[in-house]
Amino acid sequence: NFHLIKHGKVIPAVNVDKLWSLVSEQTRQYYKEHTDKAPVIDVLKAGFMKVTGKGTLPEQPVIVKARYFTKEAEVKIKEAGGVCVLCA
Repeated sequence: NFHLIKHGKVIPAVNVDKLWSLVSEQTRQYYKEHTDKAPVIDVLKAGFMKVTGKGTLPEQPVIVKARYFTKEAEVKIKEAGGVCVLCA
């Protein structure tokens, strides 16, 4: 273990089914009634960098900002009517 780097490349990830737990319940109810707008979920502010594709999303459009998306996550977000925004 010569020149061992302890942190390596750790990328905190969140699943698609846990995205709505990052916003409050009042926000979710508000955007359920007002469908002309979509909520912005900033995954980086919650401490995650990557969105993975496990689980399902409700049929409610959402804008997700993250550094990395898996292909499955991107497909599921777009099927629900949402948008994936990459942040550097």
